[in-house]
Amino acid sequence: MGAVKPVKRKHTARELAERLGVSERTVQRLMAQPREEYLCETHGRQDEALRLRESGLKWREVGDALGGISDSAAYQLAAKARARRGETVDA
Repeated sequence: MGAVKPVKRKHTARELAERLGVSERTVQRLMAQPREEYLCETHGRQDEALRLRESGLKWREVGDALGGISDSAAYQLAAKARARRGETVDA
């Protein structure tokens, strides 16, 4: 069961649990994004990194286009997209 209205948290589960007087697991269970939505969002981000790289951008430029992530993080996203497709990653 996922959250009725999932949103990104601004605080950790521990902080919220202490504030609300419940366990961390309760906070995680109630606030969790449904798995299918999470995977769809994650795979979309990975595919976007790969698409940008294949369009000729450098890893730094891919990272900047994805919200200012590092070039190695952009590389990892593209590597995961290619691994899902059964391809190898260029350096």
